[in-house]
Amino acid sequence: MATPIVMPKQGNTVESVIIVDWKKRVGEPVAIDDVLCEVETDKATMEVPSTAAGTLLATLYAAGDEVPVMATIAWIGEAGEVVPGSEHERGGEEKTGGEAPMTAPAAISQSPISQSSNLPISNLQSPNLQSPNLQSPVSPRARNLAERKGIEASALAGSGPGGRVIERDVQAAIAAQPKLTPVAKAMVAEGGFAVPAQGSGPGGRVTSKDLVKALEKGSRGEEEQRTQADASGAVAQSPISNLQSPAAEATPVEVIPVKGVRKVIAERMLHSLQTTAQLTLNASADARALQALRKRLKDSPEAMGVRGITINDLVLFAVARTLPAFPGLNALFTGAEIHQHRSVHLGIAVDTPRGLMVPVVRNAETLSLRQLSAEAKRLATACLESKITPDELTGGTFTVTNLGAFGVESFTPVLNPPQVGILGVSSIQLKPTEIGDKVKFVPHIGLSLTINHQVVDGAPAARFLQALGQAIATIDLLMVG
Repeated sequence: MATPIVMPKQGNTVESVIIVDWKKRVGEPVAIDDVLCEVETDKATMEVPSTAAGTLLATLYAAGDEVPVMATIAWIGEAGEVVPGSEHERGGEEKTGGEAPMTAPAAISQSPISQSSNLPISNLQSPNLQSPNLQSPVSPRARNLAERKGIEASALAGSGPGGRVIERDVQAAIAAQPKLTPVAKAMVAEGGFAVPAQGSGPGGRVTSKDLVKALEKGSRGEEEQRTQADASGAVAQSPISNLQSPAAEATPVEVIPVKGVRKVIAERMLHSLQTTAQLTLNASADARALQALRKRLKDSPEAMGVRGITINDLVLFAVARTLPAFPGLNALFTGAEIHQHRSVHLGIAVDTPRGLMVPVVRNAETLSLRQLSAEAKRLATACLESKITPDELTGGTFTVTNLGAFGVESFTPVLNPPQVGILGVSSIQLKPTEIGDKVKFVPHIGLSLTINHQVVDGAPAARFLQALGQAIATIDLLMVG
């Protein structure tokens, strides 16, 4: 009997994942614990192992599909075994071995999950187009192809079971649409432009000027359309139509979908700025003791195991030891309540090829410098190798982000809600300092503290920065404190 493979939970806070790639194809043998697919949460990439042995009979989602946790994603059984159609949550179409449809209840095939969103190219006159008021159910694979190519899949006439739009319907619509110049493609991808059935370029190719005309025609009456035809020269003088130069048309444009971690970062950054009152305070700390201690550690015997401790590790240590005296900064704001934490769960911003990730060092105030350094490196490596777990990316009470290695002298870090504070660490720069009756240039490390002014006032934030600066300036004494 065929066995369903369920998408396992990926941490306590993850509700859905995106399938990045299928490692097994339909018809291939599978053993228990073989990796079936690779999935991406809003924070990390993980592998999904098989919980059954046999032949991969069907996969119910395509690469790029968003899948709820605990949903059936595939079936494994004996070769040639029929998959129970009544249990296909998505209308059951093979995603990796072609468009062979499987039987599914009509009610399921009409699920809102399968409906496509409206996309920029909405007026293509393809033989497969239906009335705009009729929404056809769309298979996940067809929907993904339509989104990539700018086709309104829900407006197509489906050739699948029950009128379901499948991949070949979208392919037919793509073949029927007019060809666009690179600039025209980019303008359509940005939205707001309609595509005419034929363009004015060679062989009916649609240019950027044709998109402008089509947009104007769609927003005015028939009489104005005739007026526009007489005034086409004026249209050609518009700033947008100036893109119709040979050099511009020949310039390639790469369109990158915003999805996965990048999409989550974009949404969260915007949400952070829209929902919090962010204020940034800038200061600097005497870095002579910091540099001296770093040099001593680097020159220490290898057996001590402290050569790899960095300036950033020392700053993290100072933050972890300073925060407990300022519970108002080591807090979360839910909108109705402020949760002040006794333990410092320190978030560390890590730059990865997939985007910014913030793993959390638990109970950082209890760790020695060597322990804190080792844990920070372990988490950063896990992020870079896509082995970080969702639980290791949640629960932070304060965040530190360091751009000092890039020579940045000052910046404005963006809050990571519901946290109310984030510290930005900048490069070490020489700063004129009055010592006795003389002015000397002393190395200082830049510190930028962003707070949620809804919760934290400026004075307590300034006092924390002052205390942190003193801790950094006397980091050698803090080590024995």
